[in-house]
Amino acid sequence: MADDSASIKRAVIQQIQTEAQVANARTLIEKLQGSCFTSCVPTPGSSLSSGESACMTNCMEKYMASWNIINATYIARIKQEQASGSLRG
Repeated sequence: MADDSASIKRAVIQQIQTEAQVANARTLIEKLQGSCFTSCVPTPGSSLSSGESACMTNCMEKYMASWNIINATYIARIKQEQASGSLRG
């Protein structure tokens, strides 16, 4: 019975982690679209100019690099707090 309970708990935790990752990806895409499109495409048309396309690429790369740094820092902080016992995991 304890094994079943532990297995269910692991499955629920895995499901929650997966849902959180999907939510984070959606947030990243929404923010990328909002920030980069607004900055790089002042007057939307039927297609992007080469300058707008280059701007979008650079903006997205910078935004994703920043996102990855913030995410890694956040994960490291959570692990540190779990190790010190101030956060139960």
